[in-house]
Amino acid sequence: MKKKTLALILALAALLSLSAFAVFADPGTSDDPLVSKSYVDAQIASVKAQSSGTYSVVHIDAGQSVIGKEGTEIIVRAGVVTAIDNGANGVSDLTTGKDLMSGTEIGLNHLVLVPRDDGRGVKAWTESYLMVRGGYTLK
Repeated sequence: MKKKTLALILALAALLSLSAFAVFADPGTSDDPLVSKSYVDAQIASVKAQSSGTYSVVHIDAGQSVIGKEGTEIIVRAGVVTAIDNGANGVSDLTTGKDLMSGTEIGLNHLVLVPRDDGRGVKAWTESYLMVRGGYTLK
């Protein structure tokens, strides 16, 4: 009976020490990181914008590029915009059904698709407006 009581006491002590460790963990460490609400809100908004089913209007100046992630769709609304390829394959112009290589002008209101996350996108030669759905980086 004494062995069972001793084992029960040791088990309770171990359980209490583990729960005390969890309660008194150092906040702000890698085990319990602290972040601000504004940071969390900004990260959520970014993910929603890049993964939602809606298009975002993107304004770019002459010389700037939009490099798409895999599956990004781009519609040229205004300006002179050309394709950027990855050295082997271009962006897919879904309006005409053609593969556009670097330097090929994309017509207004044409829908282009970036098939892979490998550096493909579009470059503006004049101030331009695009509608973009999916992830991208502005260069």
